[in-house]
Amino acid sequence: MNQQASAFVTAADISRLAGVTRATVSNWRRRHPDFPTPAGGTDTSPTYDLDAVRAWLSARGQLPEDTPADRLRTALRTHAGDAELALHLLPVVLAAARLDRGEREALPELSDDALLRWVRSTADGGTKGFPGTENAAVYAPEAVGPLRALLQCVVTDGAEAATDVLAERLLEDTGGTGTYLTPRPLAALMARLLTDSTGAFPVSVLDPACGTGSLLAAAASAGATELHGQDILAAQAAQAAVRLRLSGPETAITVRTGDSLRSDAFKGLTADAVLCNPPYGVRDWGHDDLAYDQRWAYGVPPKGEPELAWVQHCLAHLAPGGRAVLLMPPAAAERTAGRRIRAQLVRDGALRAVVSLPQGAATPLHIGLHLWVLERPDPQAEVPGTILLVDAAASENRDLDWATIDGTVLSAWRPYLADQDGFTGAPGIAAAMPVTDLLDEAVDLTPARHIRTASQQALRPALLTRQASELYGQLSRTATDLVGLSADGDWPPAGDRPRDWRTATVSDLLRGGALRLLHTASPGRRPRSGQPQPRPEAELGSRPALTAADVFENRPASGTEADLPAGIALPSIQTSDVLLTELLRVGRTAVARVVEPDETGCFLGPHLLLFRPDQRRLDPWFLAGFLAAEQNVNAAATGTSIIRVHARRLRVPLLPLAEQQRYGAAFRSLHELRAAARRADRAAEDVTRLLSTGLTGGALLPRGQGSA
Repeated sequence: MNQQASAFVTAADISRLAGVTRATVSNWRRRHPDFPTPAGGTDTSPTYDLDAVRAWLSARGQLPEDTPADRLRTALRTHAGDAELALHLLPVVLAAARLDRGEREALPELSDDALLRWVRSTADGGTKGFPGTENAAVYAPEAVGPLRALLQCVVTDGAEAATDVLAERLLEDTGGTGTYLTPRPLAALMARLLTDSTGAFPVSVLDPACGTGSLLAAAASAGATELHGQDILAAQAAQAAVRLRLSGPETAITVRTGDSLRSDAFKGLTADAVLCNPPYGVRDWGHDDLAYDQRWAYGVPPKGEPELAWVQHCLAHLAPGGRAVLLMPPAAAERTAGRRIRAQLVRDGALRAVVSLPQGAATPLHIGLHLWVLERPDPQAEVPGTILLVDAAASENRDLDWATIDGTVLSAWRPYLADQDGFTGAPGIAAAMPVTDLLDEAVDLTPARHIRTASQQALRPALLTRQASELYGQLSRTATDLVGLSADGDWPPAGDRPRDWRTATVSDLLRGGALRLLHTASPGRRPRSGQPQPRPEAELGSRPALTAADVFENRPASGTEADLPAGIALPSIQTSDVLLTELLRVGRTAVARVVEPDETGCFLGPHLLLFRPDQRRLDPWFLAGFLAAEQNVNAAATGTSIIRVHARRLRVPLLPLAEQQRYGAAFRSLHELRAAARRADRAAEDVTRLLSTGLTGGALLPRGQGSA
């Protein structure tokens, strides 16, 4: 007799279920005596009965819509051996996605026996190429519940969303391995660095530490048609195989499992290019076993330099002239133990560029990582005399701005690639360093430590003087705008006491039809407010996306559709929509503004809340001003270091439309004042940075002093 097993959930599961942060769940546990007591686990990692948690959340209005993705999570939790089943369900997602719509929608309605027959036939013919999924015995009668929930999730939310749910469960078992997801914007930048000077992209690309396939997916988007990946974890390799086949059904894909350094699954493969984010901080990489390996053409890597082993592994798989881009810890550019290998890489022309990235670009977030661009030396070609160094972390960037990072890196790399001898660099940002200057005792390749000297040598006094004059003109114009907006400071008092008005919550306004609330949902979850909008048919990346950083900085949309989560609905913004930042850091206030006509049609990025008012009842700027009010946000937010605004709890005064419009005009003038102040601040920063560079570099003289 089969008995339904009890489902147990962790604090992380509860946070996903309720759509809140882990810190919020911890606060509930401390503050509410009736919060469900642990039903298992340990003191440091307790688990809770799922039904009890659902009942508690539902009683407090904290339980979102029960989506197919949520039901799949629950079905996996109630199945013994759920991690193994989750792994074996990955190829089932792909098999279902390849059916036509009618066949796919019929699958969840099949009888238990018919459903099992279908999945077993799929496993017999389709698990080849999906590492770790060869055992079809897991498709036992007990697996019918999770299988049916999976197929319903594929039908309703899409194959990507179902894959994400399975990935959540698999991630819990893999734990920390030193392997981290490469963010999509960074993966796209790494792929762009593979493009040659004619704009052509390599045909075949290898990633020997592919994880779930983000770098290979970026290569496929850029034009690669042959993808090869290997990962030590079968769960990650299987995810990569499924995700890549979902996004590129016509691409030739080979994904294998195993330790690439100890057991290379692609011996003999010569790829056009390699992309790699090697495991971080792994000391036991096989130093003793691989001491005499033929891959160490530039020297045997010391035990504490695993990244230099990965560098040489990637070079060994390249054709002559082929290029590799690796994400590296900054210590690899300076550690004493690796200086001989670094020197040989530089001397032979294998290392072509080092790029320093800002903190937060990728995990570990507290470290400013580097990109190393390498080329397999061509015996028939002349050894390059310079290496490009780029400091993309030179300017402070509190909100990671990938458009700026991309522009900084590519505006240096592409001209350098086209004309290495004629490349002049950018003061304080990029320089072509002579190889002889790097081959000192330390062979320190950290960009910031060389660019300062190189920039001084490249300064041109006349050009700097002209640029300073142009920047002063920009500063003068922005300052004039700011002074003009600052002239009207006559704001009359409301009386002896502040006004007291009736308010309604956003939840009330939604129910009354005065407002609509939209946001870009995270993968695997529907928007809480209702049915998702259909995914547009536009070519990937062809439409801009407005990000939270864009709203903070009051700038045009800097993202694209390619930067957004795949497989979910993407709302488009319209004129007079109100945007509010959803996530805040401690010490920062929420920012709201109204969409301008030239932004219409942009996609809405994550961590932004979009309010679409009925303008017969609500003035947009009135709404923006009160939604972002500090006291309003504080009352509707939860969290500690990262604060989330709960949109439905925000309150708005109930005023006649004519009075709303007067307040709206006032809020708009304050927005224009803030925007002008930021433009002036940026202009002042630009001119002072340029002048400081010129003065300290000897290219400019203090005012009032003649030419030397």
